Amino acid sequence: MHLPQRFIPAAVLMSAAALTAALAGGSASGAEGTTSAKRTASTKAGLKKATWGKGITITYSATEVRLRSNGIPNHARLAQYAVPAGGGAGAVPTAATAVAADDPTKAQSYDYKIPTSPKKTTGTTAAPMGSIGLMISGAVLYNPYEGDGKTVAMANNFTVKGTGGADVPFVDACSGHPSPGGQYHYHGLPACVTAEVDTSTGPSHIIGIAFDGFPIYGKRDIKGRRVSVSKLDACNGITSATPEFPKGIYHYVLPGTTDGTSSIRCFHGRVDAALVTRMPAMGGGPPAAVAATASVAARALCDLLGVGS
Repeated sequence: MHLPQRFIPAAVLMSAAALTAALAGGSASGAEGTTSAKRTASTKAGLKKATWGKGITITYSATEVRLRSNGIPNHARLAQYAVPAGGGAGAVPTAATAVAADDPTKAQSYDYKIPTSPKKTTGTTAAPMGSIGLMISGAVLYNPYEGDGKTVAMANNFTVKGTGGADVPFVDACSGHPSPGGQYHYHGLPACVTAEVDTSTGPSHIIGIAFDGFPIYGKRDIKGRRVSVSKLDACNGITSATPEFPKGIYHYVLPGTTDGTSSIRCFHGRVDAALVTRMPAMGGGPPAAVAATASVAARALCDLLGVGS
C-alpha cells in the first residue's frame, strides 16, 4: 500500500487503531459509531442499466465491477481554465493569484475494482483529497474541497481574463476542472452529465459509482422531486428507490449546491484503500526534507499495520 505524501502528516497524528479503522471502512474522522457492516444486495444488475460512456471499459466478476478509463470526460471542456500562477505552491487560487491557461487535462490510467455487494458501515470514513468515485462520463469525482481541505471549490469559483479578453472560470459549467497535473474532476453535480441521462422533471439516474460500491445520483428522487439536503446524511447519502433499484438502495446524491454539501464528504461503506488516489499537489509537492520525513513515517506506519509500502 502506498500512503500519499500529502496526507502523511495527518496520518502520523492518527493512532494505529484509528488508521486501521479508516482503511477498513470504519470511522476515520472521530465520529461515533462502530465498524460493523451490513452487506447490500448485488448492485450488478443496476449498474448494467447505467449509461456508461464509450471511453469506459467495464467487466464484471462474481464480486466486483472493474472500470477502466483514461479519465477524459465524454463531454466538451473549455479551451482554457483559471489555474494557479506558477503552479501555486499548494495555495488555493483566487482571481488575484490565478492566470488563464490552455486546458491541461491529459489522459490518465484509471483501473478500479469496486465491490458489487457494498457493505454499509455504522461509522463513516472521511472522503480524502483526490478521486473518490468514477462518473459515467469517464472522469472522476472529488470531495467538495480544494487542496487546503476547507475551501469549497463550488463556492470559490471565479474568472480571469483569457485569450482575447474572454472570461475564463476556475470551475466550468459541468462543476469540473483539471488539476495542475491534468486530472479532470468534478466537485459537484455535473449538469452536462445528467443532461445525457435525465430529463428536467424526471428522476435521477446513475451518474457514477463511489469507491465503496454505492451508486451516485443527481438531485431528483424517483418521482422527479428535488431531494432536500436535510434528508441526506453526513455523507450525502440516502436509502430510497431509484430507477435502477426500484426496491431501494443506499446511494449518494449530488444535490446541485455550491456549499460543503456539493459532493460526497465521507464514505458510508467499506473502502479498499488501494482505490483512493490523492489530489495532485499544486506547486509540485512538498519540499524534499518534508517528503523524506513523510516517507519514513509512511514506512513506519505500514510496518505497524502489517501492510506493504
